Amino acid sequence: MTPDPQKLEELIKKHKEGQLKPKDRYEIPAQDMPAQDAVRRRQNMNEVAEGFTEFQARMEALRCLQCKNAPCVEGCPVRIRIRDFIAAIAEGDFAEALSIIKENSLLPAVCGRVCPQEVQCQEKCTVGKKFKDVNLSVSIGRLERFVADLGAKQGGEVPKVAPSTGKKVAIIGCGPGGIVVAADTRRAGHDVTIFEAFHKPGGVMVYGIPEFRLPKEIVRQEIEVLEKMGVKIVCNFIVGRTRTIRQLMEEDGFDAVYIGVGAGLPKFMDIPGEHLVGVYSANEYLTRANLMRAYDFGNGADTPIAVSKSVAVLGGGNVAMDAARMAVRLGAENVYLIYRRSEKEMPARIEEVHHAKEEGVQFRVLQNPTRILGDDKSNVIGIECLRYELGEPDESGRRRPVPIKGSEFTIDVDTVIVAIGNGANPLLQQTTPGLEFNKWGNIVVDDRCKTSLEGVYAGGDIVLGAATVILAMGQGRIAAAAMNEYLGTLKK
Repeated sequence: MTPDPQKLEELIKKHKEGQLKPKDRYEIPAQDMPAQDAVRRRQNMNEVAEGFTEFQARMEALRCLQCKNAPCVEGCPVRIRIRDFIAAIAEGDFAEALSIIKENSLLPAVCGRVCPQEVQCQEKCTVGKKFKDVNLSVSIGRLERFVADLGAKQGGEVPKVAPSTGKKVAIIGCGPGGIVVAADTRRAGHDVTIFEAFHKPGGVMVYGIPEFRLPKEIVRQEIEVLEKMGVKIVCNFIVGRTRTIRQLMEEDGFDAVYIGVGAGLPKFMDIPGEHLVGVYSANEYLTRANLMRAYDFGNGADTPIAVSKSVAVLGGGNVAMDAARMAVRLGAENVYLIYRRSEKEMPARIEEVHHAKEEGVQFRVLQNPTRILGDDKSNVIGIECLRYELGEPDESGRRRPVPIKGSEFTIDVDTVIVAIGNGANPLLQQTTPGLEFNKWGNIVVDDRCKTSLEGVYAGGDIVLGAATVILAMGQGRIAAAAMNEYLGTLKK
């Protein structure tokens, strides 16, 4: 919509006077997110969504009904006071809005971009329910991003740290959960060290999520805040190989440990041809491109990546979308996203599906590969698929895909990216006696994220399986509170 400052002022005046009725709020149009042109962005790694303007943010905030029971908070894993921060935006007090968010979330610029609000806070939004369309809910995530970005431009505050307790905390993994635990335990006055396996901190936010969805500068700024608080970060340190958890506690003097290593072991389909040259896990493909900047090979980056003409991406989640959209930017002429259910059943965010289609990704739904084809030099030359139809719902509530007999066909491709999920890396299980795991290799914890070992806590993907940034942060918040309580009982 064309900005109308006078209309905005009228609405704000009515809002402040308590005269803006639900009917008036329903009539305010949902604000579209400005985005980079679809054709142009195929040629660059710049962020696609460009963020709300101040006019858009305040108009969107005025759509919020300010419900007394704030149902949106029920859908937020870290329980942000959503109604209150949106009210502050409507009134133009952006610093107050950010302050409210940061009571519960240390990564608003990240969460505002990558969290699946449409199945969390926005799913509960009364406005969305009124229109029977979650896409017409108040855009909570976009508003969170708006104030976070504004705050970053003005220079973020460094949280205060309590006097030293003399207690030492080790955090394994510098992903979103680890960052939250580091901040919360450091604020309590403990000596905190993060051990990161990669050569850069940030976890999935730097190796998994592409630059065009989450600029790495944002993650760097958040890490910088931790360092200003006095958190030490040690990279290229693989716990279970460099040192074990027992060594960290018994020999290196750490009083408590948080395990936030994620689930980094890629799953494959176990079909013929997965050994061929040109088959990647999405983990490897995205890590090369994101963390190691393979897209800039020869111009400052030393990591190569295959130059593909036709790419098949297997899967229907956010990681599959990221891999497909990355392949587009790396110059592939054809990118096919192959998914065995219909588009309606795809777990990927609606926005990511929309962006992928705009960028030319070809969706091949109700299809599934049966084998990958290779030439006499073991290079991928194609993929054989089978067509499917939907049957009755399975335990996930989604309709089960049923193969159509005799419907095999092939697609000519030279690269296949498998993006069907990840499991737990078995390294910690192999090197940590007494640490309890379930049958899937995930760490077993209680409702306070405590493991079977004294002083050892865990959260995120290594506990939940595939989770989201905000769920990992939610568990990190719970674990940090429990760790601070536990450390308070120890004598030094």
